Amino acid sequence: MRSLPLHRVILAASIGNALEWFDFLIYGYFAVTIAKLFFPTGNETASLLLTLGTFGASYLVRPLGAIVIGAYTDRAGRKAGLTLSILLMMIGTTMTAATPTYATIGIAAPILILLARLLQGFSVGGEFGSAVTFVVEQSKSRKGFAASWQWASQGVTALLASAFGVLLTGLLPEDQLLAWGWRVPFLFGLLIGPVGLYIRRRMIETPEFAAVKPTPSPVRDLLRRHPGPVLLALGASIISNSSNYLILYIPTYAVKQLGLPQATGFTATMVGAAILAAVSPLSGHWSDKVGRTGIMLVMAWLFLITAYPVFYFMVAYPSLATAIFAASWLSLVKAGYSGVLPSLMSELFPTETRGVGVSLSYSISVTIFGGFAPFVATWLIAMTGDSLSPSFYLMFTAGLSIIALMLARQWTLRRSEAAVAAS
Repeated sequence: MRSLPLHRVILAASIGNALEWFDFLIYGYFAVTIAKLFFPTGNETASLLLTLGTFGASYLVRPLGAIVIGAYTDRAGRKAGLTLSILLMMIGTTMTAATPTYATIGIAAPILILLARLLQGFSVGGEFGSAVTFVVEQSKSRKGFAASWQWASQGVTALLASAFGVLLTGLLPEDQLLAWGWRVPFLFGLLIGPVGLYIRRRMIETPEFAAVKPTPSPVRDLLRRHPGPVLLALGASIISNSSNYLILYIPTYAVKQLGLPQATGFTATMVGAAILAAVSPLSGHWSDKVGRTGIMLVMAWLFLITAYPVFYFMVAYPSLATAIFAASWLSLVKAGYSGVLPSLMSELFPTETRGVGVSLSYSISVTIFGGFAPFVATWLIAMTGDSLSPSFYLMFTAGLSIIALMLARQWTLRRSEAAVAAS
């Protein structure tokens, strides 16, 4: 079976991830506006909490989406799974962009927004694993480079989403922003969806999947035959997810703990997004030359060693420069780690259960250690009174991933030795 050109493989796999990440950031950037329009309670704090709670609910259904869409990917094929996930994602984005406000339809408005977020969380649960599986099975010698674009695309869309946030909030008065301005980026996201759906519908199946007989019960086979790789993949992705969401927490941290203007934090994360987009493919390419776990272990240790000094530097010298330095350094280390992560995770699973294996392990990790990272950071500061305490969470999660990586390296060596002995 012929294979697609590498650039088409990367585009087809990354466009759904780009749409998901763009929508995620836009919802977060306009949370205050959405709170006023869809969750009015008479109390601004309560409205904002309801808005963020609705956003957080999408994480709770990610593992379910990973099971359903990941298993479908392993039964029906990579093309089928990717097409389904982006279709569901488009429906959720359309609902968010088109839903009338609370003032127009009352309680139905927040209910529809909640349903839209749940649908998107469900679709995203299967998106990452299906996309990673597709790219690594289409590229024989450049698996690391091809899969690294799952993270590079996040950096690109973060820059785009930030630009929308800065332009709309800077150019439009509040009444226009409330009336229609906040919908503009969601409508832009809808332009990405049909393009992605068209591209994915024209994909060809991966040679690896076409060469095997699909299992009728991927989830049962995964949990019965490969529980170890699930735990290893989950553990390896912990620091990637915790660092990702702590970097996104920097704007809040800059305002609440450092007393800096909100624009400072957004500027810092924009610089970090550019670094993530540029460096992730380089680390993926490097891993194709020298191996996966060595690079990732170095980066995980850098997280462990430098987390505290980075936060200390921000607190001791609060300024735009130190916020940019912190976001840049953490994004650089993260790019070195996360650019390699997708290919490592995919190599832990056989073809028959790779889609659901990568999807489920990643979704559980992002739900527990990623989505709750800003909450944990805020809770630690409140409990300890120490504004440096978020660094302890970063160090703790780095330690968990270091253990997982060391075990993954041993597991890979034993599997290689067994394959040589069998031949």
